[in-house]
Amino acid sequence: MNDVKKQEISNRANGLKVLIASAECVPLIKTGGLADVVGALPMYLQKLGVDARIILPYHHLIKEKYEPEVEHLFYFYVSLGWRRQYAGVEKLVLNGITYYLIDSNYYFGDSIYRGGNAEVEQYSFFQRVVLDCLPNIDFSPDIIHCNDWQTALIPFLAKTQYVGGMQEKRKFLLTIHNIMYQGKCGFDFLQDLLGIESRFYTPEYLEAGGCANFLKGGCVFADKINTVSPAYACEIQNSYYGEGLEGILQFRSADLCGILNGIDYNLYNPETDPDIPEHFTPKCLRGKGTCKAYLQTSLGLEQNPDIPIISMVTRLTEQKGLDLLIRMLDELVLYNNLQFVILGTGDEKYEEYLRYAEERYKGRVCSYIGYNDKIAHMIYSGSDFLLMPSRFEPCGISQMIAMKYGTIPVVRETGGLKDTVQAYNKYEQTGNGFSFANFNAHEMKDAVIKALNVFNDKELLNRLRKACMSSDFSFENTAEQYLEQYLCLVN
Repeated sequence: MNDVKKQEISNRANGLKVLIASAECVPLIKTGGLADVVGALPMYLQKLGVDARIILPYHHLIKEKYEPEVEHLFYFYVSLGWRRQYAGVEKLVLNGITYYLIDSNYYFGDSIYRGGNAEVEQYSFFQRVVLDCLPNIDFSPDIIHCNDWQTALIPFLAKTQYVGGMQEKRKFLLTIHNIMYQGKCGFDFLQDLLGIESRFYTPEYLEAGGCANFLKGGCVFADKINTVSPAYACEIQNSYYGEGLEGILQFRSADLCGILNGIDYNLYNPETDPDIPEHFTPKCLRGKGTCKAYLQTSLGLEQNPDIPIISMVTRLTEQKGLDLLIRMLDELVLYNNLQFVILGTGDEKYEEYLRYAEERYKGRVCSYIGYNDKIAHMIYSGSDFLLMPSRFEPCGISQMIAMKYGTIPVVRETGGLKDTVQAYNKYEQTGNGFSFANFNAHEMKDAVIKALNVFNDKELLNRLRKACMSSDFSFENTAEQYLEQYLCLVN
């Protein structure tokens, strides 16, 4: 976006008020990438002149850490069918961002996500409280920005049960972070919780696949919809990726767009990162060699700068392509001079396999089962290549972080991976990584072999590293695109 357009948008943004509703956000609480996006967006929107605030549950983990800083605003009681539950509304201002916290020990005193009908009830309560508290908080938003199924019914409820109220007059943006998770339950249960009229239990409104579906309701009633990458916005309009919602998304395609997530370069920057042993820049990559040596020493790998390190920092789930890795890891390690590092936690079958692989290939494979942010930074800075063979990937953050540290991505061409990684073209000398098209173990192996061949050409390797490091995935770009969507809603 050029400077003139930025200034024009910023002028129009002054005075715009946005309330972002989410189940989690950094720095308060995090289980996944949703929290990173929701946590970063208000900071960058404020720089553009938007008064952006967040409303989320007052989870017990937030309460344990921040309770002394929280201001109690008011409380009331909420009816969910035969249930009558306390709802406190608290306020926290942290680093210039205002958070409204919905307090309920009954619903938010244990797990962030309870699963099944218990989770449906949890977030039915949250969405009801968000709408009921709006007239009484010290903030009157123009737009309510909903995120994933846990907040997706807010526009539906506002437009069907708050007719004539200030809630109905708001504009609503729904962001789909991962369409696999939709919030499904029997309609009788949802009707009992939220008093929804039976006429809405049809494929036109809330019904999908024989269930009441929160995300479907949001896709029908939100004023605009977005996903977290342009490619994913296209993909979910077909049956392979759409998880049964491709029909409504095709119908709403004029109101659907993809906005690529960004990363916070204040947290991920090899020039300033306090968690790496030596800083480096695109102009001086010497420090990356120091980081590689430190990574090998720290994780018990053979000390040799001439052995390429391929890494993964990921959830250990089927979505992330772990089945492809399992199919090919033995062949890659046995027949190629490489080291492999993986950091993550997830499904037990993958954890067990990776522990076995480390034991079998001591000094060549390291499996860190768990998550450690400092070690993640060490891996990003010290690896030569990052592997992301995802079955699907709405956006992906790891490849963006790795590229900032000059670690070259090897990815499957899907979702945000397709949007951020351009395959190296040896004839045109273009690209910033390696990719493969089909979800196929042999195609993945071929892409890895191409990357390993480049490792032996140090001039080309450094050229690709610099291309990665010059890629711009800052959250400033993301915020500007969200602002454009907001302005479309209010103008």
